[in-house]
Amino acid sequence: MGLLQPKRTKYRKTFKGKRGGVATRGNSLSFGNFGLKAMECGFISARQIESARRAMAHFTQRGGRIWIRIFPDKPITKHPAESRMGSGKGDVEGYVAVIKPGQLIFEMGAVAKDVAEEALRLASHKLPLDTKFIER
Repeated sequence: MGLLQPKRTKYRKTFKGKRGGVATRGNSLSFGNFGLKAMECGFISARQIESARRAMAHFTQRGGRIWIRIFPDKPITKHPAESRMGSGKGDVEGYVAVIKPGQLIFEMGAVAKDVAEEALRLASHKLPLDTKFIER
């Protein structure tokens, strides 16, 4: 499948932005019966999303359904190692999803509760934020 990233963007580089407040959208189950909800704000990279998705798919032996409720559409830039300060903004290194508290990251369906709970627990270890298991 590969890493998630936008097909095209209006601007190649973006500001960092402030990430305050709680999620008012994407904060309730829409597709599956179980979900993984973010408890704090931060960035989740495309690599971390893919790694968590693989952990879930591997544990369920590709049974059940997995929905990824976030998309990495924010470019993150970085200067090359050992380059001098200044000289503009660095090159785009990858894409991240901006996460607010209360936002659903993954949803699962068509599996038993204990299977979903363990799969989402394994996925949460791949993410840099505190998360919580929720069910319908």
